[in-house]
Amino acid sequence: MSQQGTLFIVSAPSGAGKTSLLKALIPTDENLVLSVSHTTRAMRPGEQDGVHYHFVDKDEFLRLVGEGAFLEHAQVFDNYYGTAEAAVREQLASGQDVVLEIDWQGARQVRERFPEAVSVFIAPPSIEALRERLGGRGTDSDEVIERRMRDARNELSHYAEYDYLVINDDFDRALADLGHIVGAERLRLPRQASRYAEQLAAMLDSPLGQ
Repeated sequence: MSQQGTLFIVSAPSGAGKTSLLKALIPTDENLVLSVSHTTRAMRPGEQDGVHYHFVDKDEFLRLVGEGAFLEHAQVFDNYYGTAEAAVREQLASGQDVVLEIDWQGARQVRERFPEAVSVFIAPPSIEALRERLGGRGTDSDEVIERRMRDARNELSHYAEYDYLVINDDFDRALADLGHIVGAERLRLPRQASRYAEQLAAMLDSPLGQ
């Protein structure tokens, strides 16, 4: 029987770099997977249904909400996002560590169902750096950028609700910090004691050599 995996929650204001960090981290760790969320937003160029998101229309999303299918769901800007509970529980039961890339609203919902979840907040080094990153995308109007800045400040105000805080000033350092968090959680006593139960018991029960 596989050992239960760990559920990681990763949140950040838009533009802080959490998506880029997770894209760099997850391929390096065969036991770490990113949960694929449902969303009502339009598919962007290069995205694939079932890989980046499960793309559904609003009616379908609300039907799933009514059925209680989501571990968490929230409205972000003008779209809805949600995490299917059954898929996450199945991955955890198989021994995989699962990452949820969600906002603070979703994080609160998940912690109610998974109080043992490990949460990480990623923040930019400054508001000025965040504005520069959002403006550098070249895809949003000034009005949209200002709205994202207001929402980012609101998201930042919830950093203290998380277990870990990573400041994404230098990408490589932030990536290493995120990897260290995953590694440290795997070394916690309950997980290690379960994983090496037989070896530990054998060492304690066997006679001491001369």
